[in-house]
Amino acid sequence: MRITDFPKDIIKKNVQETVKGIEHIIKTCGPRESGCEGCFKSQEEIVKFLGDSVDETHYEGYTVAPKAFFSFTKVVSIAVMAAGVVTFALFFANVISYLLLNIIFGAVVGVGLFITVMEFLLYKQFCDPFCKKVEGHNLVATRKATGETKRRIIISGHCDAVYEWRHMYYFGGKGQAAILASVIAGAIASFVVAVIQIILLSKSVDNGFADFVRGLSYVLFPFTTIAMIGLFTFVDYKNLVPGANDNLTGTFAAACAVKMLHEADIRFENTEVVCMVTDGEEAGLRGCKKFAKDHYDEYVNGGVETAVLCVDTLTDLEFLNVYNRDMTGTVRHNPKFSALVMDSAKDADHNSLKYANVYFGSSDASAFTQAGIPATCLAAMDPTPADYYHNRRDNYDRLVPEAIETGYEIVLSTIFNFDKKGLS
Repeated sequence: MRITDFPKDIIKKNVQETVKGIEHIIKTCGPRESGCEGCFKSQEEIVKFLGDSVDETHYEGYTVAPKAFFSFTKVVSIAVMAAGVVTFALFFANVISYLLLNIIFGAVVGVGLFITVMEFLLYKQFCDPFCKKVEGHNLVATRKATGETKRRIIISGHCDAVYEWRHMYYFGGKGQAAILASVIAGAIASFVVAVIQIILLSKSVDNGFADFVRGLSYVLFPFTTIAMIGLFTFVDYKNLVPGANDNLTGTFAAACAVKMLHEADIRFENTEVVCMVTDGEEAGLRGCKKFAKDHYDEYVNGGVETAVLCVDTLTDLEFLNVYNRDMTGTVRHNPKFSALVMDSAKDADHNSLKYANVYFGSSDASAFTQAGIPATCLAAMDPTPADYYHNRRDNYDRLVPEAIETGYEIVLSTIFNFDKKGLS
């Protein structure tokens, strides 16, 4: 079957049920912190929603530290602010030398930059050993093939919600960008200046350039110390956003993919379709990383061609794209599968999609790609970012049914094409 032959009324019906379902989960399941009871309740609601659309459902548990991913914002900011205040106080009190001031402050800033890169840029589980852990779950629901299973396509969305980003809510995208830019630029510049100062002082260089760098440090070090207030206040651990668009739309895209096939009485002979609802994406892709690691051998060496389409936010239709680059541009998703999704969008008469890059942050697709499992991401969100991104505005009153419907058509079209062609 082609997507153009699929009953439109089934898609529209599922879009309406999605809007109602998202509102229901937000109102009844409570806050959905990664690994918390609210996430598990929302997954249970998805199982009810699926009904007899699938042949088998199961949960896979894993350990997650919910606050670990963003803990670097507190650790780094406190360390740098403390270093700035203490070293300058000791320097002006003639307790330490100017060289030692540069060594201490430069080292603290350098370590802070390293932790930030490890956690937020590369999504390494750097801070997890030091944070409280809980039990999270990934939901897997499978609609099996009628004959021998030769292909498997997984449609995935995450159900957990993020801690509110204060600056995004109060100052918007441009304000947040300005605050973060001042933090990052100040830290990098301070580290560079500190290193130059250490070299000049150790060699007893005394010239106009040395004086310039010294004067610059008197401005940069205090600026960076103060700018760290912006990093310290960045995440509000006390408030979880509703997460209607990011990413209950993706969660329901995964569920509705198999549900719509069931309602159209479509079951493939050699392709099984899997609805996967992950937990822990907002905690640094923790749930998906564990799942991909556990299933690598099955998905890569098990004899069943497998691909994963992660759907993450279906809201801003003008920005609906195939994200073939991810994790702040450091990960390149499977080119064949990305092309198949792009072609599937065209088959559904959606010709405006482009290949795009997740320049800031990451999606669960990165965890699969890094593990060596073919994956890509479909998303529709204003990258500036959108006004609802990671703050309390991301509620059910901000849903865009038209964008959800378009996303569902592309997902279904991808499933049909994968069944016919696979990745070859």
